[in-house]
Formats: sequence, structure tokens, C-alpha cells
Amino acid sequence: MDSEQRRKRKRLGRSYSLPAKCYYLSRRSLLLFFSFFVFLLFLSSGRFRTASFRPVITASSTTLSLLSSTAHNSVLDSFAHRNDAPPVKVQDRVLFPDHVLLIAAGRLDGELDCVYRRFNGSDEVAFAVKPVLSTEAYDDARSIVRCPLPFGNYSSAVDLRRRGGKPDWTARINSTVDAASPWDKVVYEAVIDDDTAVVFVKGLNLRPHRKSDPTRLTCHFEIGGGFELATQAVTAAQEVVRCLLPKSISNNPDKASGIRVTIGYNTGHPRAPIHVTLPSVATLHSPKPRLVKEKKHELCACTMLWNQAPALSEWIMYHAWLGVERWFIYDNNSDDGIEEVVSDLDSQGYNVTRQSWPWIKTQEAGFSHCALKAREECTWVGFFDVDEFFYFPKEFRKRGKTGIPGENSLGKLVSNFSNSPTFAELRIDCHSFGPSGLSSHPSQGVTAGYTCRLQSPERHKSIVRADLLDVTLLNVVHHFRLREGFRHLNVPEGIAVINHYKYQVWETFKAKFYRRVATYVVDWQEDQNQGSKDRAPGLGTEAIEPPNWRLRFCEVWDTRLKDFVLTYFADPSTGSLPWERAQLR
Repeated sequence: MDSEQRRKRKRLGRSYSLPAKCYYLSRRSLLLFFSFFVFLLFLSSGRFRTASFRPVITASSTTLSLLSSTAHNSVLDSFAHRNDAPPVKVQDRVLFPDHVLLIAAGRLDGELDCVYRRFNGSDEVAFAVKPVLSTEAYDDARSIVRCPLPFGNYSSAVDLRRRGGKPDWTARINSTVDAASPWDKVVYEAVIDDDTAVVFVKGLNLRPHRKSDPTRLTCHFEIGGGFELATQAVTAAQEVVRCLLPKSISNNPDKASGIRVTIGYNTGHPRAPIHVTLPSVATLHSPKPRLVKEKKHELCACTMLWNQAPALSEWIMYHAWLGVERWFIYDNNSDDGIEEVVSDLDSQGYNVTRQSWPWIKTQEAGFSHCALKAREECTWVGFFDVDEFFYFPKEFRKRGKTGIPGENSLGKLVSNFSNSPTFAELRIDCHSFGPSGLSSHPSQGVTAGYTCRLQSPERHKSIVRADLLDVTLLNVVHHFRLREGFRHLNVPEGIAVINHYKYQVWETFKAKFYRRVATYVVDWQEDQNQGSKDRAPGLGTEAIEPPNWRLRFCEVWDTRLKDFVLTYFADPSTGSLPWERAQLR
């Protein structure tokens, strides 16, 4: 009996001890899981990293598939978010010297992150995340996102995810993501113009300031399903190539928007040429047709700028008084709040639009693009910078019974030649002003602040008939090539001149060292062409203030525009100018 009782006790002991052990293991597993989950929360909270960097996740594609199938246990869930927002679709990538430009489908809202990846082996991938630098609308169907440059050995095939979002990591690994195209070898814009496509491209290295032979160039139109149509180029100059549209596209231009187009060219030996096509982010765009009964603006203005939002109000308000009716602002990667300034001016009735133009070193091409865009709306288009102001010596001295003398002087000047059978461009000389003894930016604006200039004019700027430009749209920033049979007119200095506030106080002027927007003008950091008029005399390649900068470029004291502006535009009670009051709104 004793042995039988002992056997029963053992059986009972085993039957009770087994559940106790299982209970102990379950508690331990839960504790480990909870500790791991808290650890992940700390990682994702940002306590152990800077705001500009997120943790790297490394896993093989097999591991990622397993991990992603168990949401609560996945390391990738440190990136997870719980909303139903659709994923961001990146269509194209371009690698610039200081950022990666992503072109995404649709209009984007909410905060975004840039996702970087690195292949560590045949099936192992590392991911890292950084916040985007900026996001903006590009056109009706696409947005632009700027990401920091890849770091370490991470690929330029940068992707996007919504802040706190959960990308489809396994899809990213198992699908091919194209690396970014180099900014200096890419087709970047395309516009339909009647029965042709005007294509903007970097990397052809065509000769500057002259027409090129188009016969070695072709345009290729991707029509979907892996098919493409090719046509011959009919003109080529600098960065602009014009090709005939395929008949299927020209017959249905309303359905052509969004078709990708690229440029092909022959290279190698002439007897055995190799046809190469450039990478492209350009899709066809058809300008909105103008209503037949809608009257064109007599005079419009186009400019390209970078981080000059504070100067915009003075420039637009002053020239609107002179007769400019429509404004095209080509924004070359500004980050100084220019969108708000443009929106405010437009709400005041100044008819200003901002065109996002992210392509660096493309001012000539940008002006060609603007000429096409403005042709439907404008008879004349002036191409000049936001530090250039027209002055009319005779008109401003006339004293009428009412109003301010000289009002609409620029509009009247161009209208005198609107029906000319000969002249299609007016050229106006520029006088370059220096810092005029100032050490800080003048509070009332450049027209009232800078009063000392060089004696002889430097360069000129032009106003052109938009419908009478050469089919190549060739320009050298200061003027355009005109159609056969038309020529330019040099406006006498006694009628009109441009005050170019070129050499401003050092804090303003040194921004020119960042990058020049013109294609064929050397950046000032480069040790080239130091005697050129495109550079400031006496400056080197670094943004270091020279001695006595505030006293330089001063040969003639010229207070005419300052005196005029303060006399006729200043508020009688406060002395403030319209653009000063606009900034206080």
C-alpha cells in the first residue's frame, strides 16, 4: 500500500507541477515581450537620437516577410502608424549637389519622412529615415519633395512614407526602385506647342548662345504598355529641343498630358553610331487655351529668383504702377516663405503666380519656358530681376494737375510698338548701384536706400513681343533671338533706364556666392573668369567681405529715383512707403 500511495503522490505531483511551470513561462514571456515593446517605444520617441536621424533597421527579405506578418512583434512597427492614408507614390528622383528631389503623384499633405535603404548582402537590407526638407505642389498632378542627400553607403533611390507611417517594406525589397538621375544629365520639362513638343534637357552639351544641328536628336514618347513613339527634332539650341508630335498625340492633345518624353541622340563613330536616350522626369503638359474673347495683357513681367521674398513687394508694386499687368515668378528652390508673399500680393489684385522651377543652372531655359507660357496671355513680356527698377527721366519730371507724373510710363512705351512691322524687342541700359555707404539693408527698400552708382551702364535688359520670338526660343538672359525680319530697338537713356541695385550691403550681396541661376555663368566659388562682368570686381571665390565694401562701386551720386519715390509714394503722415506697409499687414 505504501508503494501504491507513493506512486499516486508522484502522479498527483506531476499533474500539479506541470501547469505551474507553464504559468511561470507565460508570465516570463509576457514580461519579456512587454520590456521589448517599451524598448521600441523609447527608440521611436526620439529620446536616443537627434531630430534629423531615425534608427536603422537591418533585416533580410525573408526575415522582413516573417516580421511583417506579426505586427505586434515586428521591429518595423517602430515605424508603424495607425491611419488609413494611402502610401506616397514616388514617380521620379533627381540627385542635386545638396539634396535629392522626389516627384510624387498627387498633392501631398501631412508630414513626410525620407526613407533610405542600403543592401548589405544578397538578401539583407538596411533602412534609415530622415525628415523631408520641404514639400510643395509642382503642377496639377504632381508634388515635389526635397530630401537630404544619402549618407554612408545608402542608395539615392530614396522613398517616402507618411510621418509615423508603415511602408510596404517587403514590396520595396522585392521590387526595383530606380536610383536618382543626375541633375546635369536629365530631361526635365516638356510642353506642347501647337503640333510640336518643346523639351528641356540637360546633358546634350550644345554650344551656348547659338543654334545647333537638330538632325542627330530624336524625341521618344512613352505611350504605355512598353511602347513608345519617336519623332525627329526640328530645332535645338542650348537646353531646348523642339520635336514634331506623333500624329496620335497631336490629334488628341487634351489626352496627351502625363505622357513621358525623353531625348535620344547618336554617339560614337559616324559609321557605327550608338543611339542613347537620356533619363527623363519630363511629362507632356498642354497650356490652358485662352478664351477667344479674352483680351491679352499689354505688358507682363517674368523673373527667376532664389530666396528674394523680402524684395518682391517693392518690385511688383512699383512696376505695377508703371504699367505691368501680369507677373510670372519662377522660384528656383527658395525656402524663405515666398509662397505667402506671392499669395498676399495676388490677393491684393497684382495678378502674380509662382511657378516652381527646381532645376538649377537653367535660367535661359526657364525664360524660354516662361515665354511660351506668357505668349497666350501677354503681348509684351519683360525679363528682368527683382533688383532692377525702371526709371523714366523725362516722364517723372512732368507735373500734371492730378496724379503722379510718369504713371504707366512703361506700359505706354511698349504700346507704341505693339503694331510695329519691324521692332519686336526693346533693350534698356542698366546702371549698377553700389552699397552707397550703407552697412545694413535700407528699411524703406532699395529705391530709397541706394543712391551711388558706377558712371557707365553695364549690360541691358529686354522687353519682347512674345509671339515674335525665334522658334528655338534661344536667349542669353538679357535678350532673345527674334523671328526673321524683326529686330531690336535700343531705348535712349534719356527716355528710360534701369537702376540695377546689383552691389547691395554685404549681408544681402553674399547670397550670390551660393549659386548663380544662369546656365553659362560660372559660380563664384569656382576660380574661373574672375575678370568677367558677371562677377563683382575684386572679389575672390569665398564669401568674405572685402575691406570698405560699403564704399565701393560709387562713382556718381544719383538720387533721382529715391527723391521721386519719397515725394510721391510716401504716406504724408508717417512717411512709410507702400511696400513697407505691405510687410506690416
